[in-house]
Amino acid sequence: MSVKPLHDRVLVKRLEEESKTAGGIIIPDNSKEKPAEGEVVAVGEGLRNTDGSVSKLSVKVGDKVLFEKYGHSEVSLEGNDFLMMRESSILGILK
Repeated sequence: MSVKPLHDRVLVKRLEEESKTAGGIIIPDNSKEKPAEGEVVAVGEGLRNTDGSVSKLSVKVGDKVLFEKYGHSEVSLEGNDFLMMRESSILGILK
């Protein structure tokens, strides 16, 4: 099944957080925070302006992004968990 987000929405796959610190300390699963970075899986066509034109999105499929902690909806498709969010919830693109 494939999903095409509408308008300025973006489908993101959350990236897994490291379970070990730089110093070698292993972090238990229950004390980990969910990371606020992921990979863009699908994008909508863009934000529709009041005059009917469409503004293209700044992110594209494959981009690694940082996003707001609470600005998304969790979606499960074919046993995989994704996040659906507006492009405005994305804080930046990781390079």
